[in-house]
Amino acid sequence: MTDIFDVIADGTRRDILQLLLRRTSEGDAGTSVSHIVADLGISQPTVSKHLKVLREADLVSVREDGQRRFYSLAVEPLEAIDDWLVPFLMDAYGDDAPDVDYPGLPLPDGAAHAAEVVGRAAASAKHVVATALKRLGG
Repeated sequence: MTDIFDVIADGTRRDILQLLLRRTSEGDAGTSVSHIVADLGISQPTVSKHLKVLREADLVSVREDGQRRFYSLAVEPLEAIDDWLVPFLMDAYGDDAPDVDYPGLPLPDGAAHAAEVVGRAAASAKHVVATALKRLGG
């Protein structure tokens, strides 16, 4: 398997991923190669080459409709990168970590509620642990 960091190190592939993210957030169910070519101003063979690399790294999925292919962003591998980076950010910034403006898709109501509940539980647990450590002199 290709190292995901090598895959996203290429600027053209990052541009394609950002385009797919933007199109997904606009409600598109997939983006054609011709749209990527037109939007990014690069040749069809170059786009196809980069999409192949992104597909092999499981960063995009493809849906075929006759002769056309529509590409969508696959976020799971990017979540693995996020999981890998977070400890470094927490170590560097601690509680002063900057807020990140994520232009992702809005969560469905049930998922948004679940995320809020989990977030509150995590904050509460952090407070309980911090209080207990203070009482212990830690």
